Amino acid sequence: MAALDPGDPRSIGGYRLLGRLGAGGMGRVFLGRSPGGRQVAVKVVHAALVDQPDFRSRFRREVQAARAVSGAFTAPVIDADPDAPEPWLVTSYISGPSLEPAVADWGPMPTPRVFALAAGLAEALVSMHGAQLVHRDLKPSNVLLATDGPRVIDLVAVAAVGVPMALTGGHDSAPGHEPAPSTAPSTTPSTTPPTGP
Repeated sequence: MAALDPGDPRSIGGYRLLGRLGAGGMGRVFLGRSPGGRQVAVKVVHAALVDQPDFRSRFRREVQAARAVSGAFTAPVIDADPDAPEPWLVTSYISGPSLEPAVADWGPMPTPRVFALAAGLAEALVSMHGAQLVHRDLKPSNVLLATDGPRVIDLVAVAAVGVPMALTGGHDSAPGHEPAPSTAPSTTPSTTPPTGP
């Protein structure tokens, strides 16, 4: 996590911002704290996207779709304001590396962990499909390895079956551009694989 830049906001919608997690094509992502003290990930949309025709209505629909998903293996949307001068959304903060660097750093997972990972991902997808939604950007960087199991993140990349990508033509969080709201990198590098599935 990097320190806030001088031009960064210090709070968004009642959430105090603690540091910068990343930035990319859709916006800036911050680690924040809720009024009740809970750590959250806060994504603030780039002003240039707001100027696109119908952006706010599409963003509002995607936030509503993401809120319809529940389950133990997702990072839910907590709050959002599509009508703010700079639209934003807040998700649960999930501590843990994504699947992508975990495999790159530690190599193949033992078979029991692979089965646990597959079961968690299946449960996350069942919860999305049960709400008649599909995740349009499921990839290793959108799977976090928390100590109590995997989490599918970037739920704004979900849509009702048959609905086209709304925000950025299918690249809401393209590799190398930005971590999704809840993909905060650890503030201290780890040399051991995560203990959860």
